Amino acid sequence: MTGFSSERDRMIERQIVGRGLVDSRVIEAMRAVPRECFVPEAVRGAAYQDGPLPIGASQTISQPYIVALMVEAAEIRPGDRVLEVGAGSGYAAAVMSRLAGEVDAIERHGALADEASERLARLGFGNVRVHAGDGTLGLPERAPFDAILSAAGGPEVPETLRRQLRVGGRLIMPVGSRRGDQVLVKVLRRDADRFDTLPLGPVSFVPLIGAMGWRDDESEPVATMLP
Repeated sequence: MTGFSSERDRMIERQIVGRGLVDSRVIEAMRAVPRECFVPEAVRGAAYQDGPLPIGASQTISQPYIVALMVEAAEIRPGDRVLEVGAGSGYAAAVMSRLAGEVDAIERHGALADEASERLARLGFGNVRVHAGDGTLGLPERAPFDAILSAAGGPEVPETLRRQLRVGGRLIMPVGSRRGDQVLVKVLRRDADRFDTLPLGPVSFVPLIGAMGWRDDESEPVATMLP
């Protein structure tokens, strides 16, 4: 894997810092996680390109910038409990594990969940648990969470996820149509019944499949920030 360290540094400077992200903890977390270990061997040489990559099951590992943007927006603090919907290969969960106390990640594809769990354990990310299941339902047995991030876009923010936020918690997810034309939103839980929603920009993600999302139909693999 010679050369990946320098490629990672270039990714940080050009794609992350160069686009205006400033949280030093997020930047160092991105620098500390070997993205090349979270993509298939066939595309490992493109691990640090400025875009998503396929990881199997019609899913992708998101563009590095969108991972950093979402994590920075979530304002993850030491000791926080974080829920990720759409674990994929485990990359974003690994990044968040460098910032949080505990990370629970849900993946609806059982094979991807098993692979991500094994990979994270092998690489030493011991504060991440990967669960196979319907991410639109969250993990009520582990709630409440200080931050929830969804790596898939739904028609709206599922009420199940909103209610699993701790008061003061932050939820980041794409909302919009099934195939593009989505907006990344940040939901802040102000009190038991009051939520503020802030738009963060246009994005395009795989659809959020499940009981509180889209039906399980064929979909195209996308996960990137639109210009």
